[in-house]
Amino acid sequence: MTTSGLTALLALASGVYSSAAADDTAPVTNGAAQVAITLTGDDGGTCSLDHATANAGPITFAVTNKTATAITEIELQSNNRILGEKENLAPGLPTVSFTVTLGGGTYQVYCPGAKQEMVEFKVTGAAAPQPAGSTADILADSTKGYASYVTGVVDAMVTAVDKLKTDIDAGDLAKAKADYPLARPFYERIESDVDGFVLPGFKATDDAGNLDYLIDMRASNLDDKVGWHGFHAIERDLFEKGQITDETKTLAGELQQNVKKLAELVKTLEYKPEDLANGAADLLEEVQSNKVSGEEEAFSHYDLVDFAGNVEGAQQAFAFLEPGMEKIDTDLTKQVNAQFANVLSLLKDYRDPSVSGGYKIYTAELKASDAAKLSKSIQALQEPLSKIAEKVATAH
Repeated sequence: MTTSGLTALLALASGVYSSAAADDTAPVTNGAAQVAITLTGDDGGTCSLDHATANAGPITFAVTNKTATAITEIELQSNNRILGEKENLAPGLPTVSFTVTLGGGTYQVYCPGAKQEMVEFKVTGAAAPQPAGSTADILADSTKGYASYVTGVVDAMVTAVDKLKTDIDAGDLAKAKADYPLARPFYERIESDVDGFVLPGFKATDDAGNLDYLIDMRASNLDDKVGWHGFHAIERDLFEKGQITDETKTLAGELQQNVKKLAELVKTLEYKPEDLANGAADLLEEVQSNKVSGEEEAFSHYDLVDFAGNVEGAQQAFAFLEPGMEKIDTDLTKQVNAQFANVLSLLKDYRDPSVSGGYKIYTAELKASDAAKLSKSIQALQEPLSKIAEKVATAH
């Protein structure tokens, strides 16, 4: 970013910008560089950094949402991997922060819903060491990073479900309906990792003890012996029945407890590289079978929110495998990244900052006109991605 007035003006108009000059490095307090990110509703949604550069080492990003109703999260990324993030950033809430240790290089601050969603953030100084050792060692380290990502996603889901339950307990239908699509995508990002978790005292075939069933069951997979539970039972009450009953409040309490159980369980997970690859493939299959069809959110029609969640989860799984995949098959890695870019570019066409969750409602008309296009984009990604699991499982 230059210091000329014209460049600054163009940056401001773009919706994501830094107010700092190119040589204005973030100040250091308590041993960490300090960068403030401010979200406002100006120009359709603006995400501004007070400094675009910091020295290598610990960096604290403090995020304040002043008036941006269309921006509810920010991420710090490197090569598509999420290194740090903050979610549930409603306007007027206190400033929140996260701290990461970064080596020299170029990173990206991603503010979905802003007029311009991505801005570069530069770190000066020694670059972070490149992965070393055998390909198998690099992949093993990658799985640890992915495990931290999953834990962070589930922790954020706990917060979002807590808010949903609070509004349901208060009988506030409007707020609960707005909170529902803000809580859903967390599960969609990691559902392939937790499918099959069975609570103590239950058999694997018993849906009453299957956390995935209790959290994410749909009308199409209803077990009459166990009954309605989880997100979609609440969705039915909020959007089809249009009322909050004592049963809805009970369902919200159950969901809250089951999500908290999930948060404890994911801390114990260990992954093999092929688990990440297979999980990414499973998430894309979820898109094809449940999101494009409109089956997932049958009452609220927030299927595109879930679609985006599945895609992000798949992309993160692959992004953590990418350092190893670069050594195994560079061309295939490029193909997968290109197809992810195509899908994400297509998803931008469905953004709608006026809708809770940030995406258009998946109406019958939109499904009829666009389902084939959406499906085709996922199919093009599935083909190269399907080759990853075998390659990482057999790496040395």
